[in-house]
Amino acid sequence: MNDVVAKALREFNERLDVFDPAPAPPVAEVRVGDATIALRAPVVRALTEALLRYQDPRDRGTCDHCGGPRLDDNFVCADCGRPSGVFGQLLAERVARYDPPAELS
Repeated sequence: MNDVVAKALREFNERLDVFDPAPAPPVAEVRVGDATIALRAPVVRALTEALLRYQDPRDRGTCDHCGGPRLDDNFVCADCGRPSGVFGQLLAERVARYDPPAELS
């Protein structure tokens, strides 16, 4: 796993470093496993911005009821178990009106 991370960081560094051809000393070093990657200021800024902008695709916001951060694909909170948001409200109303068929009773 360390090799994959180090390779991705090295490639990121190389892709951005070409846009700043004036030689400048590294301002930071990142160590991943046995690899040490020296980064110049423009790469450090780009990496910082990329990290700050990253949003996990599993992040669906926070629960309207408890504020928990773990909503599932149906916007049901894993912390309090309640549906969240307008979609969650519609689901709750629909479930409240649901009348199961006699065969399931």
